[in-house]
Amino acid sequence: MDNRALSTVVEKLLSMGLVLLYIGLVTTTLYGGTVPAYQSAVGAELGDRTLAEATARVEQAVPPDARAVSATVRVSLPATIDGAGYSVRTDGDALVLDHPDPEIGGRTQPLLPDRVDTLEGEWQSGSPTVVAVSGTRGSVTVTLEAER
Repeated sequence: MDNRALSTVVEKLLSMGLVLLYIGLVTTTLYGGTVPAYQSAVGAELGDRTLAEATARVEQAVPPDARAVSATVRVSLPATIDGAGYSVRTDGDALVLDHPDPEIGGRTQPLLPDRVDTLEGEWQSGSPTVVAVSGTRGSVTVTLEAER
């Protein structure tokens, strides 16, 4: 008769062991493959959105045709993308997002009027940024810079 109490304890221990094994396998599967892949996809999407927003702000910063131009537009960028710092720079006629993760980044060309001669500068993530526009009617310079 003493064996009946032992079989109940063994049954409960086996049930708890199976539940813990199942939870361990599911957790390992999620954190080993599914979650990092999702985080990478989200990081790439945020990078694309950041570059699109930066391009839109650069395009909006150039005022209509005028005799002399001097304008500054503040641009809000995320402090990090996928937990890492990044930069947005120009390469002459386009904006380029540089990130330590090769999956995150891109290049886009803003649609600027013909009177814009120069697109230059760089933004570093985590610092306040502006687009400075200066020049005359025929020659305008657009500069990405840190807010002063």
